[in-house]
Amino acid sequence: MANIAVLGCGRIGKMHAANIAAHKQTTLAAVFDVYQPAAEEAGNLYGATVVSDVAEIFASPDIDGILIATATETHADYIEMAVKSGKPVLCEKPIDLDITRVNRCAEFIAGSNPIIQLGFNRRFDPGHRAARDAMRAGEIGDLHQVIISSRDPEMPPRSYLEAAGGLLRDMTIHDFDLARFMLDDEPVEVFAFANALIDPELCGELDEVDTAMILMRTADGKQCHINNSRTAVYGYDQRIELLGTQGMLLSGNRKPHEVKRFNAKESESAAPYLNFFIERYEQAFMAEISAFVNCIEKGTTPEVGFEDGRKALVLAEAAYKSMVEGRMVRVEEIV
Repeated sequence: MANIAVLGCGRIGKMHAANIAAHKQTTLAAVFDVYQPAAEEAGNLYGATVVSDVAEIFASPDIDGILIATATETHADYIEMAVKSGKPVLCEKPIDLDITRVNRCAEFIAGSNPIIQLGFNRRFDPGHRAARDAMRAGEIGDLHQVIISSRDPEMPPRSYLEAAGGLLRDMTIHDFDLARFMLDDEPVEVFAFANALIDPELCGELDEVDTAMILMRTADGKQCHINNSRTAVYGYDQRIELLGTQGMLLSGNRKPHEVKRFNAKESESAAPYLNFFIERYEQAFMAEISAFVNCIEKGTTPEVGFEDGRKALVLAEAAYKSMVEGRMVRVEEIV
């Protein structure tokens, strides 16, 4: 059993704490949050030690790994502390909102070969992974296009938007990582449209957008289209389509069940999609922890690591530059 500590006990941290406590390969050893009541609540719920000084976690010989789910501006600092103490770390995305800070962190950890896994959990979704595996096995011939639809069920509260760092760094960053995962190649060009269509007044006050379309192209011409919306009235919409010379693969949405109703008022009426990311990606989050434990036990490099987090943020910055300047941006301009 791997003893894991969770830093940060907000919504995502509590979910991770619950998953670690329930996982057959892990024990939730400790929790920390700068807001002590949040840590105490998580500790009481899942039987973990509540730590008031985060340095104790990094220094403890009883902690095998650390999951970072704190505020984004602390991620790079905690990654560096973990590397310095020799602790494997699973860090929520993004590494930081500032690519310069991410690059400084990369310089800090260079040469130390640390175990740093990034929280791009969607790579571990059974459907998404099966689609990629089938594509790599040649089922659809040569891959030409990747289409990623990622739409939230409703706008988040103002407080969330104020701290999120922007749609493309907060929400689309998952899709940038999925695009790289599915393309099996690096995009070299990015073009982005983004607007405030759902709540123009709020987004105007925050200099934010809520609706986006991004086009990307690899060096050999493979194409990717990402579309995002902060509100889809029909539910949490998560789909990936892979088009190749010999066919198409689709990883679609999930529902609580597959019953369909046919009557005088409706045809093929079905249950709504699973409500939000915690429910939709439940299996992916647990598989993500399994992958982390495997790295801890075997000392292996994570499948999705620090450099994947940095490259996803680079794509986000390229998309912002494209959005502002109204042109196709080469990724090397950001690098």
